[in-house]
Amino acid sequence: MNDVQLMTETEALKAKLKATWEAGDFGEIAKSFELGAEEFVAGLALRPGTRVLDVACGNGNTAVPAAKAGAVVKGIDLAPYLIEQAITRAQKDGVEAKFEVGDVEALPYADESFDAVVTMFGAMFAPRPDVVVSELSRVCRSGGVIAMVNWTPAGFIGQMFKTTGKHVSPPASMPSPLLWGDEKTVQERFSGRTVDLTTERREIEFNFPFGPKETVEHFRKFYGPTQKAFQALDANAQSALREDLEELWASNNKAQDGTTRVVSEYLEVLAVKK
Repeated sequence: MNDVQLMTETEALKAKLKATWEAGDFGEIAKSFELGAEEFVAGLALRPGTRVLDVACGNGNTAVPAAKAGAVVKGIDLAPYLIEQAITRAQKDGVEAKFEVGDVEALPYADESFDAVVTMFGAMFAPRPDVVVSELSRVCRSGGVIAMVNWTPAGFIGQMFKTTGKHVSPPASMPSPLLWGDEKTVQERFSGRTVDLTTERREIEFNFPFGPKETVEHFRKFYGPTQKAFQALDANAQSALREDLEELWASNNKAQDGTTRVVSEYLEVLAVKK
């Protein structure tokens, strides 16, 4: 395969991924783990004036708490509607933060522009991990921190992806995003770029005011990857996928009052740039 063919395939894949994340309304999903996002930001102990870049910022789940802590925040995301939501959220909460549409694999910022580069369940979905590491590292200053929150293969969301993958095959041309939740893989990807790298498995709660069956429908309606998976299937196959997802949510539901409360494991990565 020559460079032109490779670039064409990469561009096609990136366009497909962009369309996936522009589908639905991820902001509705992000509401279910706002508290966990706030806890993640609090754990970073950001000081006033810290220059923070939130990569794949979504609706501002991490950017807005960082701005409330006094950080100078910029957020970037592929989906224009999420950038609009983040801007509105920052204005509503009375904090200063700048947001723009952009790609983690081609960040529009100068080298060493930020003291902290953070990404929560975002950069892990970009198709080229080597480019992701290069860009996150490039825009972070020497001695600054790159903080990632990534779903693990064994956690609930990892299992949801695997369940969906039994019905709809993921793109064969990109490594699984769940590899970002594997400690060894993360160490290898950042090798030579950091002076310190620590990982810790943590948990985050999803809370929905309705039962597991309705939660699956909520994801089908609002979560781009789930919406696209259903659209790729005929009616019978959709029913099979729905049944499997409902069983997964029901068997992991910790609530007993008709609502849904599911805990999912993630890997927190803190890398101090060399």
